[in-house]
Amino acid sequence: MTQALMRTSAEVRHQARRSPSPRQEPMVTGMGNKKITISVPEDLLEAIRTSAGARGLSAYVTEALRRQQELDRTRELLEWLEDEYGPITDEEHAAAERELADLRAEHARRRAQRRDARPNPAE
Repeated sequence: MTQALMRTSAEVRHQARRSPSPRQEPMVTGMGNKKITISVPEDLLEAIRTSAGARGLSAYVTEALRRQQELDRTRELLEWLEDEYGPITDEEHAAAERELADLRAEHARRRAQRRDARPNPAE
């Protein structure tokens, strides 16, 4: 480690000790990352730790927060589209569902074709 990094690390540790409450001031732990404290029900935490596995709890929670942020932005877009063009009708919804089912079937067919076209190493 360079001296500048060591000094910075020591300064961070010193600041954390002087801080009245580490929960009030998030600690910088890496490039653009901040350490925070959250409350999670015990049963959910246990399930998340199991699901997170080797990638770790922080990475798992970060991915979940990013997905939620994407869902929130999508919801905002849908609200704007409904305000602009009106709500989706039952007929439009059914047509979209049929198109999605057709696309999924086509993807499954193509995956099966690729799988069948691969040479079998056991032969």
